[in-house]
Amino acid sequence: MNTLTVEKTKLPMILGLKFEGKQIQVKLSDGRILSLPLVWYPKLATASKRQLENFKISPAGYGIHWPELDEDLSVHGFLFPNK
Repeated sequence: MNTLTVEKTKLPMILGLKFEGKQIQVKLSDGRILSLPLVWYPKLATASKRQLENFKISPAGYGIHWPELDEDLSVHGFLFPNK
């Protein structure tokens, strides 16, 4: 019998966000800075600067929530977009 062992990968935490032009930059606890186009996230792409800056990083550090836009993004989604 074959079994598959999946090793859990510890995800880095979100330390901060910055908006530069039409990009969202996400600073992670492992030193990476992800730069992602806002057009990938339609609610963010059409939001005002004030709305973009009104976000909360989850207490665990793995998600971001924009209450006014009803938008949620996660580290997992950034790093593994098709899973």
